[in-house]
Amino acid sequence: MESTVEETKEKLLTFDAFELQQPLREAITKLGFEYCTPIQAQSLVHTLAGHDVTGRAQTGTGKTAAFLITIINDLLSNPVEEERFLGEPRALVIAPTRELAIQIGNDSVKLTACCDLHTVTLVGGEDYSKQNRALDKQAVDIVVATPGRLLDFVSNDNLYLGLVEHLVLDEADRMLDMGFIPQVRQVVSRTPRKDCRQTLLFSATFTPEIIELADRWAVDPIKVEVEPEKVAADAVDQLVYLVTTADKYNLLFNILSEPGAEKVMVFSNRRDQVRKLADSLYRNGINCGVLSGEIPQNKRIRTLDAFKTGKLRVLVATDVAGRGLHIDDVTHVINYTLPEEAEDYVHRIGRTGRAGAIGTSISFACEEDSFLLPAIEDKLGSKLECTHPLEHLLEQAPGFERESRFKPKGTDRRPRKKSRARS
Repeated sequence: MESTVEETKEKLLTFDAFELQQPLREAITKLGFEYCTPIQAQSLVHTLAGHDVTGRAQTGTGKTAAFLITIINDLLSNPVEEERFLGEPRALVIAPTRELAIQIGNDSVKLTACCDLHTVTLVGGEDYSKQNRALDKQAVDIVVATPGRLLDFVSNDNLYLGLVEHLVLDEADRMLDMGFIPQVRQVVSRTPRKDCRQTLLFSATFTPEIIELADRWAVDPIKVEVEPEKVAADAVDQLVYLVTTADKYNLLFNILSEPGAEKVMVFSNRRDQVRKLADSLYRNGINCGVLSGEIPQNKRIRTLDAFKTGKLRVLVATDVAGRGLHIDDVTHVINYTLPEEAEDYVHRIGRTGRAGAIGTSISFACEEDSFLLPAIEDKLGSKLECTHPLEHLLEQAPGFERESRFKPKGTDRRPRKKSRARS
């Protein structure tokens, strides 16, 4: 086994293979990065040379570091000698979700820790004036933003994009799905012509629409595609329980009560389902948090931090948490409802089995959504193991111990006597 590992390492490209500026190299070393991931190795060869790139890679493959290293190295290699003004970034990264943008911003701060480059993150759901003060604090080099909030800043003349040298569109397919492209078009129109900036576009899929956007916004983009050896991680044990709708909650509660279910993400498709599910789990004595689009941004950040640090054992979420987020040591991903899009299944289960750890994915397939399984299996390229849960996993969940915590606004919040949990 040791010789196999060493042989594999010999085939991998190290960051020393690239001529990187010393402060960036120091930050990479401090972060413990040594070997490039496939998307980093294949894209950096072109992006560090100044070429536009369209990259296809799944989430969690290291593409964030690939484009940030490109940006930071170029900014350090070409410092601005003349006077700079506030609110005029040299690089702009656009991401579809608040969580992903915040994460990219944090990664940028880490990679610029040894130099004097300033990053500002602009996302909706947080105090606009506070973000504006961050822009006014000093000249900004890198702005990471979601489309809506970015357009707010541009429209209010608090951000000028005429000097952007690097434009990154991350999770472009997600932005397309979420209807953000019209906003992105408005923003891109405020940046220099495409032959006067470097444009990097990353997507999990290369649909005709994505190709069209890349051709419109980039100059002869080099296509870099990283096919995962398997669509789903080898380190994730995938199981499908065939269960009735009425038994779903009992099954979930009993799985969470099993040894080994230490850090669990539970996915459901709709906000109301997520809130109701989290409320039932909380009332059954399970410390959990909710992550969905309706939750205020500051609360979403606190919830994520609590889950990452172990203060919360269970996170119940919509697909807002399915993409891009790096959360260490997630032991289980449970699909309480199967996603309507097979691609979302891949992103959900990708939250576990990371960094060499073994993870478990359990999906509940009831009579209403079992028809979604064939598309998921086609996406995976293999059949999923479908089985009926053991009898003890369907035992009735105990009565509620606590008052409601996550009930929707406007519902009756009077204390109730202990009752049976319902799905």
